Amino acid sequence: MKKQLLVLLIAIFIGFSVKAQTKSSETNVLVLIYSQNGGTYKMAKAIAEGIQEYPNTKATLKRVPSINTKEKLNADVEKLPIATIEELANYDGIAFGSPVHFANISADMNYFFSQSIPLWTSRALEGKPTTVFMSAGSGAGKEAAILSFWNILASHGMIIVPTGIMGTATLDKTVPQGNTPFGATSLAGSPVGTRPSQSELNLAKEQGKALARVVAGLKNTENIKSVKTTSTETKMDINKTLKDNNIVLPEAPKPVGNYVPFTISDHKVYINQVALKDGKILNPGKVGATVTEDQAKEATYQTMLNVIAVLKEACGGDLNKVKQCVQLTGYFNTTPEYTQHAAIMNSASNLTALVFGEKGKHARATVGAASLPINSAVEIQAIFEIE
Repeated sequence: MKKQLLVLLIAIFIGFSVKAQTKSSETNVLVLIYSQNGGTYKMAKAIAEGIQEYPNTKATLKRVPSINTKEKLNADVEKLPIATIEELANYDGIAFGSPVHFANISADMNYFFSQSIPLWTSRALEGKPTTVFMSAGSGAGKEAAILSFWNILASHGMIIVPTGIMGTATLDKTVPQGNTPFGATSLAGSPVGTRPSQSELNLAKEQGKALARVVAGLKNTENIKSVKTTSTETKMDINKTLKDNNIVLPEAPKPVGNYVPFTISDHKVYINQVALKDGKILNPGKVGATVTEDQAKEATYQTMLNVIAVLKEACGGDLNKVKQCVQLTGYFNTTPEYTQHAAIMNSASNLTALVFGEKGKHARATVGAASLPINSAVEIQAIFEIE
């Protein structure tokens, strides 16, 4: 009897342990929209509702900033938090919503994505599931608009989730509806009933569920891969990563004073660099005054390239000796009222994560400064651990 009880307890313990190990962490999906009058916003709420019906999945609803800051927005839309382009990389999947403007996405959404070049070059969105939904006053051009949006998302290497014929079984066919096989839409300006219609909201909800299912499935696959990872697998080759991503390291900048480009203490490498490129400071000046945010991000990216170039020297030419990026601190030459330091610093963080993978995940600080050496817009202090 004791032996049987012991076997039962062991079986229960093993079953509990396996369940605990295979339980995935929460899946985070962003629903990002541009909406002026609230039609796309209502669709977005239905998308988010469908996403959150999938187990262990969270939906976050945000909007892109308006190009015209004086534009009058729907009161509910106005309350939504504004997203930054850099934060897209932090989500497991993204649903995008926009009104149809001349068979295309809105100018506001288009401008938002015009800032995504750093995400594109770092492949930060590659492999992330995505879907598109829209609203159209006349209904004309909605499919062309979704497909045009798909072109942008495909360029980023995202996995596009279409709607096909999902939800059509419950479609009210007595009135025109905005369904497409590519994504849910609403006839926002239709005089027939209230829009979005219940059928359109149902389709949006089904689309949200479909996206959540794909996102969770891919995330769980990654979790399984990580469990199976062993020390016998092929190690990441930093040189190959640089080549595959067309990242060319500059020549490590030489000291111009009584100091050295790096020091090593207890396997830690300490490096400081500014935005030097081809012997000149890239985009010099003050962020928020003479330097735009895009220019500041470009300077930050260049500064991090300089840091990695110096790090390569510290490693004797072999970046595969890097064990961990411990800390990055970004100093930015800004106006006193400037507050978007973290968004600029993401250019350095994204590059570090791309080059070093898991070893590139680091602690970080960002600091505003009244001035920086040789009028650089940015200076980065980095600490790496090496073999």
